[in-house]
Amino acid sequence: QVHLVESGGGSVETGGSLRLSCVVSGYIASSKCMAWFRQAPGKEREGVAADYTGDGWIAYADSVKGRFTISTDNAKNTVYLQMNSLKPEDTAMYFCAVRDVCVGGWARPAAYLYWGQGTQVTVSS
Repeated sequence: QVHLVESGGGSVETGGSLRLSCVVSGYIASSKCMAWFRQAPGKEREGVAADYTGDGWIAYADSVKGRFTISTDNAKNTVYLQMNSLKPEDTAMYFCAVRDVCVGGWARPAAYLYWGQGTQVTVSS
């Protein structure tokens, strides 16, 4: 079975930083697309960033470019999301997801079968 477990969420003030982690287990493919999504109350789930471990391809949503950094540690089957200069609009439940490839719409939630349970990020003004 595939399991994804996120951690690292919390409450910070505007301008603060958080680092999210997601450990993936049971996913056989050696190269994979590991992504972060977020969902705020009353809003649709949106793609934040994705990293294809096969060649280091990375993508970000425009709203987080220059502030967030995605990275992976293949030895630990872990994907990270370093979030700096946080804003109140970054407040959401953050989820990690995994699939074989990132092509074909990395930011489409429907393209992913495996998800973590989420970790809450709250940014106060």
